[in-house]
Amino acid sequence: MQTPAADATVTVPAGQVTLSDRRTSRSWQVEVAAFEIAIHPVTQGEYADVTGERPGTTRGDRVPVEGVSWWDAVRYCNLLSAQAGLSDAYRIIGDDVKWDTSADGYRLPTEAEWEYACRAGTTTARYGDLDAIAWYRHNSDGRPRDVGGKEPNHWGLHDTLGNVWEWCWDFYDPKVYGEYRVLRGGGWFDEHWSCRASVRRRSHPTHRIDDIGFRLARSRPC
Repeated sequence: MQTPAADATVTVPAGQVTLSDRRTSRSWQVEVAAFEIAIHPVTQGEYADVTGERPGTTRGDRVPVEGVSWWDAVRYCNLLSAQAGLSDAYRIIGDDVKWDTSADGYRLPTEAEWEYACRAGTTTARYGDLDAIAWYRHNSDGRPRDVGGKEPNHWGLHDTLGNVWEWCWDFYDPKVYGEYRVLRGGGWFDEHWSCRASVRRRSHPTHRIDDIGFRLARSRPC
């Protein structure tokens, strides 16, 4: 399989997705506007090119960067936007961050955008056979693996399931978990049941964990 270009994105068409939470037995529908999303998570090489840093424990330019907090991901988005001559998606003042939805810069996908893009028109738990599409506990050899090594979904996205969990913009449940943000996708250490399109995980935005990375998105012009 040919490795995808590092800066490749796809345009996801507008649509609707139904999100669900097993903890609360709640489901809700979200309208999704057209947007752009990267075909794979940010890699160590890409992160180092922008920040000069190589966090995480596994080395390799093509492995997904991990050991990055939600705040690290937000700051990376703004740094990359500045390098590309785009407007910052995030306005950061101290411990507060606001999303400028009119900006053309890089950002994290919303939870709804992430699941909608992951599903790529499918309604099943996964968009293909798990061993064919994802690195997880039973085939990862206990570590993150180079992006693009498994089959993509129907919209050309690699590694949405498995390899690393991905930070999303959204709060998980502010009334119960305060500042905790949403994670999606499952990771290299997870069993098969965590690598499903609907599975939600949470973490504090300052935490850096060795199975958490992120993927870039951009808003489309109105």
